[in-house]
Amino acid sequence: MSLLPQITQSLRALDKTVTAPEEQLAKNIERYLVLIEKWNRVHNLTAVRSAQDMLTQHVMDSLVVLPHIHGTHVIDVGTGAGLPGIPIALAKPDWHVALVESNQKKIAFLQQVKIELELKNVEVVSKRIEDISADKKADTIISRAFSELGEFIALTRQWTTVQNTSCRWVAMKAHCSEQERKQIREPFVIEDIVTLNVPGLKATRQLVIIKYDPDSTANG
Repeated sequence: MSLLPQITQSLRALDKTVTAPEEQLAKNIERYLVLIEKWNRVHNLTAVRSAQDMLTQHVMDSLVVLPHIHGTHVIDVGTGAGLPGIPIALAKPDWHVALVESNQKKIAFLQQVKIELELKNVEVVSKRIEDISADKKADTIISRAFSELGEFIALTRQWTTVQNTSCRWVAMKAHCSEQERKQIREPFVIEDIVTLNVPGLKATRQLVIIKYDPDSTANG
C-alpha cells in the first residue's frame, strides 16, 4: 500500500517552508521510508518499525523544524538513520546538509540513501562530531535525541569563534526540563524555546535554540 496520499496530506499540513516540488518530495520520502523499513529488519536503525509510524514520528517530526533553521549549511549531529538531516535535505535541495555519524552500519545505510535518492546536497561524515574541523561551514548545528544540552555544546564548541557568532545550535526535544536548560552557560545563551506541533502526532515537541554570545560574559 502506497504511503503517498498520507505523505502528501502531511506535507500540506506543514508551514509552507519546503522548496522541493511537492510530488517529487512525497515520492522521495516514501522511498526513504521503504529503505529504513528494509534495513531495519537487519540493522535495527530505529525502534519505530512501521513506515506509517516513521512518517509521523520521524519524518514529519524532522520537517517541522524547517522554519527555525538558520542559514543554508546544516550539520546534523549523531544523525543515526538520517534524522533530521535527510528529510531536511529532501525538502531543501538548495541547502547543504552534513550527516555526522560514527556507527559504521548506519554510515552504510546513509551512503545507500544518498546514492538511491541522488542526494547531491548531502555529505555523509563518518567521524565523531568532536573530530570535525571548525573550518567546516556551519550555520546550524542540529541534534535529535542525541544528548543533553550540556554535552551537545561541549562536543560541538569548536564552531564558537568571534567571527562565527551567527551559528545556531538547535536541539530537538520531547521536553526540555529547567534542570537541563541550566546546563547552558556563558558564553552560550538560550535564544528561544519553540513549541512544535507535528502533523499527525498528538504530543508536542520542543526546539531549544542556542547561540554563542561572546559579549555575555563581559556583560555579566
